[in-house]
Amino acid sequence: MPHPAQLCTRKRVAAAASATALAASALTAGLVGFGATPATAGENHDGTATPIKHVVVIFQENVSFDHYFATYPKAANTPGETQQGTGTKAAAFTAAKNTPKDINTLATAGLLAPNNPNMAQPARLSPMQAVTCDQDHGYTAEQKAYNGGAMDKFVQFTSRDACGTNQYGRPGLTMDYYDGNTVTGIWNYAQNYSMSDNHFSTVFGPSTPGALNLVSGQTHGATEYTPAGQPVATPAGGSSAVRQPDANGVGTVINDPDPVHDDCSNSSHTNPKPGNLAGMAGKNIGDLLNAKGTSWGWFQGGFAPTTAATATAPASCLSTHTNAAGASVVDYSPHHQPFQYYASTANPHHLAPASDAEIGHNGQANHQYDLSSFNKVVNTDNMPAVSFLKAGMSQDGHAGYSDPVDEQKFITNTVNEIQKSKNWENTAVVLAYDDSDGWYDHAAAKVKNSSNSADDAAWCQTAAASGMPMSGGYADRCGPGPRQPLVVISPYAKKNYVDHTQTDQASILRFIEDNWHTGQIGDASADATAGSVNAMFNFNKQRTDKVLLNEQTGAVASITNGRDSQDGNSKSDTHEGNPGSNSGN
Repeated sequence: MPHPAQLCTRKRVAAAASATALAASALTAGLVGFGATPATAGENHDGTATPIKHVVVIFQENVSFDHYFATYPKAANTPGETQQGTGTKAAAFTAAKNTPKDINTLATAGLLAPNNPNMAQPARLSPMQAVTCDQDHGYTAEQKAYNGGAMDKFVQFTSRDACGTNQYGRPGLTMDYYDGNTVTGIWNYAQNYSMSDNHFSTVFGPSTPGALNLVSGQTHGATEYTPAGQPVATPAGGSSAVRQPDANGVGTVINDPDPVHDDCSNSSHTNPKPGNLAGMAGKNIGDLLNAKGTSWGWFQGGFAPTTAATATAPASCLSTHTNAAGASVVDYSPHHQPFQYYASTANPHHLAPASDAEIGHNGQANHQYDLSSFNKVVNTDNMPAVSFLKAGMSQDGHAGYSDPVDEQKFITNTVNEIQKSKNWENTAVVLAYDDSDGWYDHAAAKVKNSSNSADDAAWCQTAAASGMPMSGGYADRCGPGPRQPLVVISPYAKKNYVDHTQTDQASILRFIEDNWHTGQIGDASADATAGSVNAMFNFNKQRTDKVLLNEQTGAVASITNGRDSQDGNSKSDTHEGNPGSNSGN
């Protein structure tokens, strides 16, 4: 958080943004298509490499793939279950007959109870057990849980088994999973659109590294600051804010330090023991989009200040909502907001846009907005080309203070709103996560970026010893980390499709770079080697159906067919779906 004496930021942010735009304008943006796939000769997408004109990334919190998809597509459908905190009857789930069977789940791997090698066996969590203990998701702890690739030490190194009131816990909790009776909405999106069973964190560790990799593919380049915003010289090895710094104090983020360019860091200056902060150098996707003149924005719950900044005092962001366990949860988390780490894209005082017309464009908000701003533009011609959405903390899915029930309300409400908008026909919604929370997942991707520092365990150290390079020479960026869900919802998404292409968080970044021809981040960013998400799309055929879900239960509410763009036939009939059921046809 900047010191109050540094509070004249409108001019400072504008100057920084201007300087960044000038520097970024020198970038070459000659890429076509995604990854190694060039655009077809003769295609004309009016400035984009594909028919996608809007990408909306819903970036949620702390879920491993097995935690949500361990038995997909088979749900227990236990009679009489209700959702925690709502009393609503849980939805049943029956998969379509043509659901792919070659999905890498706990069930298909034969690792459900009693066959799992960990100290505790996996167990199903019911909808009444939605709010659970948070798990240990540290950079080192997750590597130790891998146990050199045996994947059998999660109980010892990541399980947190007991916690607060109304939060479920049990010995070996890290092993447990939900099914389609709790994460019904996400299973229904997977049934009707595309999902991946081979998507990973770019690196090991918690929220901030995941968020930084989403927007820059880079966790190196961090400098440490005091709570008052003054640069500090880090000790040998680094502190919790910045690890493995060089002689200039520039190192890597592996933990969750709050961003220096944010008034609301350190719990909006109420933390009695404020931590040191971090600021990032280098470019992010916002800088690249600005250089191309492409509209974009990050929209986060609770970003609007509850107390505005003044000439002598910073802003506060302390709005709250109640989760399924009845706990009051502050909406805004600074370390979930990656653009606030960069001076070029930060909005330190959380200034609102001067008008709705500014949303997505240069102005006093500097592309950083409250989530409510997205609602104002989603059904207008001013919807940004690229939008990143972050739920308020009670709905972001993070164990401990959020849960699948509250998360589902946010996701389904948001996707329904986009599908009902004028922009749906050329939009891709990407549902992704920042880290695994330490929840067990049985699949490990081979290390492609090694590290051999004191923060690394055998999984990464062995890779380094065997000759796997350390990209850029930057320590503490070992990855890929744990596996996570990835779902694409779009008129161009394949239906009931499971992609096995290996991807990571930086693959989403690469998708945006290539579609808008921005060029890449550089400086050993993970975007350069990220796998492509192309296989989840069919860009040659636009689908006409809209699958709307019940915002409380996640069950299919209706499937509406419009005009078929291929044969010109008009289809306006609406099919009401049974709770949790899918046509899959």
